[in-house]
Amino acid sequence: MDTLKIGDFAPDFTLKDHHNKEFTLSDHKGKKVLLSWHPLAWTKVCAQQMQSLEANKDTFEELNTVAVGLSVDTVPCKHAWAKELKVWNIPLLSDFWPHGKTAESFGIFRAEGFSQRANIIIDEQGEIIFFKIYEISELPDIEEIITFLRT
Repeated sequence: MDTLKIGDFAPDFTLKDHHNKEFTLSDHKGKKVLLSWHPLAWTKVCAQQMQSLEANKDTFEELNTVAVGLSVDTVPCKHAWAKELKVWNIPLLSDFWPHGKTAESFGIFRAEGFSQRANIIIDEQGEIIFFKIYEISELPDIEEIITFLRT
């Protein structure tokens, strides 16, 4: 599948978070949604990426934005990892089964069996307004996201 781009409407999805609670994208219409994709849990850069979301939760709320972390890891894996990272408030979503289906629907599923590292921002009506893929080893700049959301 081709990678989605700015101006495309985001495909709806429902995934379970690290508390085994369902998260449905379309339930958040009227707010912006940051989909912060990371390849795999238990890696240093991925941990820093998710901790930066947690550290900025209040800022996201002020900016009418719901931030979530996503990867192909299982719910139990995400739960244990969130506990280790002390990520209590940001949902960490599991795109485990069907394996990588949501990442694939955005065009960011890699042949190695996990997603690209990417930040995708969806506006209040469901349109993609920011889409950036990073090198696997690169920590996304959270200030870039916050600055974009403020404009």
